[in-house]
Amino acid sequence: MTDVLAPKTLEELWSFLENEPEGKVYAGGTDLLVWRRARGGHHGPLICLERIDELKGVREEPGGLWIGAATTHRRLLDDPRIRDGFPVLAQALAVLGSPPVRNMGTIGGNICTASPAGDTLPPLYVLGAEVLLLFRGGERAVPVASFIKGPGLTALERGEIVSGVRIRYPAGFNRHHFEKVGQRKALAIAVASLAALMAVSASGEIEAVRLAWGSVGPTVVTSPEVEAALTGRPLCLATLREAAALAREVCRPIDDLRATAAYRRQVAGNLLLRLGI
Repeated sequence: MTDVLAPKTLEELWSFLENEPEGKVYAGGTDLLVWRRARGGHHGPLICLERIDELKGVREEPGGLWIGAATTHRRLLDDPRIRDGFPVLAQALAVLGSPPVRNMGTIGGNICTASPAGDTLPPLYVLGAEVLLLFRGGERAVPVASFIKGPGLTALERGEIVSGVRIRYPAGFNRHHFEKVGQRKALAIAVASLAALMAVSASGEIEAVRLAWGSVGPTVVTSPEVEAALTGRPLCLATLREAAALAREVCRPIDDLRATAAYRRQVAGNLLLRLGI
């Protein structure tokens, strides 16, 4: 039987982490249960963050928002500041898992799982999110692209937890888009996904763009080359087709049970074509 420790304060948490070096930290546990089953169990105690209020909620900061790592996907979807200010993130949250998963799963867990198919990750990349790492006596901020090192690999060090994420309002971007393709229409793990922010002028010219693909590489894939190919061009099918061809070249997918690498590469380009709709 596995012991579960449930600190109510950060001070209690630090004590647990020091006394239980094999402890596994979690919040909602939706990814942890899969991890334990895949790896044949975990012999240390589980340390639950759900009762620590300092790690939950959303608050205004200059130019953006702070989101507590233990905040559930459902709570974020219900927050008008997320829906109105960060539609690209809200669109991803709306298709993440099932209602029970959204009710239990947390944004910190989605980040720490570091799956290339994590639905919140492409939006966080295009938003330039910072992951906030808390340890006894201090805190450090790491760009999400630097925090995630590979599938299941992060920059988290012993004695640290993800306390939250900081996102800034994407001023000037008047189009937000997130879309994923899976093996079914609902409750699907992404075969490929795309998050996009675009600034499109009244005349239809793409003035700025940020793109991030999920599930087509060991980490989220970004491409300055594809973004440059779109910038300053009219938002039309011809422009998007040229950029889609480049996107297929920069993606680094693998074959697995859900899709072939070739199919993922094709879908990654096709998702760009949807930006013209």
